[in-house]
Amino acid sequence: MPDPMVSLLRRRRLLQGALAASVAPALALPSLPAHAAAPWPQKAVRLVVGFPPGSSPDALARTVADPLAQALGQPVIVENKVGAAGTIGVNAVAKATDGHTIGLTGNGPLTTAKALNPATPYDVAHDLRPVSLVASSPFVLTGSMGMPATDLRGLLAYAKAQGDRLSYGSVGPGSGSHLAMELLKALTGLQAVHVPFPGFPQVATALMGQQIELSFMIPSIAAPQAKSGRLRLYGVSTATPFAAFAQVPPVQPALGAGKAFDVASWNAIFGPASMPQPVAQRLSDEIARILKAPDTRQRLFDQGWQAIGSAPDALARKIAEDTAMWGDVIKRTGARSE
Repeated sequence: MPDPMVSLLRRRRLLQGALAASVAPALALPSLPAHAAAPWPQKAVRLVVGFPPGSSPDALARTVADPLAQALGQPVIVENKVGAAGTIGVNAVAKATDGHTIGLTGNGPLTTAKALNPATPYDVAHDLRPVSLVASSPFVLTGSMGMPATDLRGLLAYAKAQGDRLSYGSVGPGSGSHLAMELLKALTGLQAVHVPFPGFPQVATALMGQQIELSFMIPSIAAPQAKSGRLRLYGVSTATPFAAFAQVPPVQPALGAGKAFDVASWNAIFGPASMPQPVAQRLSDEIARILKAPDTRQRLFDQGWQAIGSAPDALARKIAEDTAMWGDVIKRTGARSE
């Protein structure tokens, strides 16, 4: 008679062989994801701008929208959601849940809004996904023709000697033009008094009428008046020269060693925090390609902008750096948004 133990071992080996044979074909198949990601975008993309038609952010958005639509294979529709210094538009993007909403804004709503108004309804670090810097431009330190100084060092010496008898204009408390001058005051000891205006055209009118003496203005408003001899341009706010104003020196070297002054107005594209990182990266890559095109760069240059195009992490760093810098200025001045 056969040994029962031998028979048991044979049956076990046969069973193991059968199991191995049944499993092997499955192991040979490539593993498949539980579900394949749907291609993006699947419908029109909304590009929300928190400023009115004809504004600088709106013009930049419309410059990018058409070539971006061609790259994505879906329409890119610019939608203006105006109010609260751009924060209404940013909040609309932060709260978007359709997966096809992005935004373009100036730096204020991304860097100073919360410090100026703690009730701002979004948190940049938690509610938004950085995509790309689009373009940057310096402010231009501009003076009335009644100012005796004709160069930057002379201006700083004269203005400091005048104490609070000089005044400067901005486009409102907490605006870039206001905070840039407050930073300059902190670095130099200037005491010029702040006079807010509704917009840069009104600031220019006050400068030309010698109702105020100084302002950090945007190039597109300051340059034509300076060319006609009605205003003086003393310096650009960036640490390096700006190509469109090569004859106007940076402010920083005139301040002396150890004093950093590098201020720019910039615009960026972003999405809600729910945007997948691969989508943000694709948008960033497409925007960088668009902004490298010579015709696009020239178009922005003619508007007073330097085209950039950056990786998402570079925009995130820029937001963090500017938020810290302006937070200190806002805290010191007590500035609040209106």
